[in-house]
Amino acid sequence: MSSNSDHQTHHDRSFVSNQQHQSTAVIVPPPCSHLAEFKAGRGVAAFGKLLECIQVRPLGRASVRRQANEIFHCGACGQLSLRLYACVSCPAIVCEIHAPDHEHEISIDVDRAELFCRSCGDQVYDRDFDSAIVLSQSAAATLGGCNSLCAPPPENLRKRRRVDYRPWTPDSRERALLGSNSTLLPGNDEDTSSNWNFPVGLKGLNNLGNTCFMNSVLQALLHTPPLRNYFLSDRHNRFVCQQKNGAHERKNKNPQRLCLACDTDALFSAVFSGDRKPYSPARFLYSWWQHAGNLANYEMQDAHEFFISMLDGIHEKVEKDEKKSHSQGSGECCIAHRVFSGILRSDVMCTACGFTSTTYDPCIDISLDLIPPEPSGRNTNTNTKTKTKIDSQLTPTLVGCLDQFTRPERLGSDSDQKFFCQRCKIRQESLKQMSIRKLPLVSCFHIKRFEHSPVKKLSRKVDRYMQFPFSLDMSPYLSSSILRGRFGNRIFAFDGSGNENEEQDFSSEFELFAVVTHTGKLDAGHYVTYLRLSNEWYKCDDCWVTRVNESIVRGVQGYMMFYVQKMLFYKATDKI
Repeated sequence: MSSNSDHQTHHDRSFVSNQQHQSTAVIVPPPCSHLAEFKAGRGVAAFGKLLECIQVRPLGRASVRRQANEIFHCGACGQLSLRLYACVSCPAIVCEIHAPDHEHEISIDVDRAELFCRSCGDQVYDRDFDSAIVLSQSAAATLGGCNSLCAPPPENLRKRRRVDYRPWTPDSRERALLGSNSTLLPGNDEDTSSNWNFPVGLKGLNNLGNTCFMNSVLQALLHTPPLRNYFLSDRHNRFVCQQKNGAHERKNKNPQRLCLACDTDALFSAVFSGDRKPYSPARFLYSWWQHAGNLANYEMQDAHEFFISMLDGIHEKVEKDEKKSHSQGSGECCIAHRVFSGILRSDVMCTACGFTSTTYDPCIDISLDLIPPEPSGRNTNTNTKTKTKIDSQLTPTLVGCLDQFTRPERLGSDSDQKFFCQRCKIRQESLKQMSIRKLPLVSCFHIKRFEHSPVKKLSRKVDRYMQFPFSLDMSPYLSSSILRGRFGNRIFAFDGSGNENEEQDFSSEFELFAVVTHTGKLDAGHYVTYLRLSNEWYKCDDCWVTRVNESIVRGVQGYMMFYVQKMLFYKATDKI
């Protein structure tokens, strides 16, 4: 959707103003008098024995265990409860029901390593105790798993740490809870001889009449990890939303359009129900038509245009919610933009005086020109015919297209295309360079394969193969890297925003998980999606789903490619 064209600045200025850091006061909870009385009688060794039993799990959670696989039961009722408390004065273990009746006041939540006061009936806080817990978690994250408290304290406990992904495995207590409170989805057996041994949620979508463009994008979105986790965890309950919309209609006496997020939630529920039969997304198609009236027909549409329209339809619902931010760039307005929204930076520099105008623009995907790479040592005197022959022999790459996207370009020398310099007060020649200020959780790259010439009044499809990597490092295209290459280590003096660490909040390494392809001509073609699930590739061709080799995926003509941040890509998991 975004290109090297000029961006609107009035949205950018309002967005930049929202990005300024504001100092906030640290709120300290009031001390517990019962805890203070307990510490006064015990001294500095009040929690010594229990702190020696602190265990840090792979995801960084602290718990109280003598052994990692130890299971506790309530001493009063003998039940395995979700909340168990260990008394700091005696060896008793009680559940949340019997904790108020225990004789001693202070105890510790064994699964959260938090202090609990029986008289206050709530968690209480102690600076020394919490510092010891944080130190244990920091040591475990630094040393790769350790319950020792002798590690040196980190320089800044508030600084974010980036740790390697470690798959979660349930301990004995969690395994017991899973076994007693969960059931296996139908069709999710371990029989490898069955034809249905695909991952849960992988099923075909019936073509409702030239709707392969919709099915291909839906397959990619259904298996986008953050989007999938959001809807499967019931973050948008369609039944509650429909009740609210019904009350609003009765109050204002004007019917609202169908909620696209509700139909998306219903789509996720149907696809991940365990039923392997192909699903017909007729209700979703009808709901989308309500939001995109100009596309409400059974003609072939563009998959990229559907992708943008669908995310806008989900975003449209929050525009009337005053409690949420409406800015796409903030990434907090709706689930669509929390997953796909990033920020592009555009620098236009006057070649006469060096004055630079910087604007920021939110984007939910990046459109790239399919340009072949420039060969090293190209002779500038080569004639046009020879250049065309050389270009036809070169293979474009996604990395090369990103290099071209972030490469400085000289704006036209015509007077009407010159940049108005605020320092020179006249129009001057200028250089423009794009970069990425903020990376989204999921990056969507749209390859411009459909060319339209307004002069010749012709349209054609570019059937040129492009190489794309399965793992992609986006750090060379970040604004910090671009500015560092321009100014050296004095980058922050020229940045002007004061948020030099904003780009480092998330990982810049991405993994490919979906590729949407288009075969055929411009006016008659077909869309197919290739999905990467459980480290296997699957071809989703409407209602047909087949397993394919990695070499087949590398040879397809990618039209839309979806990359997810590496820390969210669970490559080794067999099931979702």
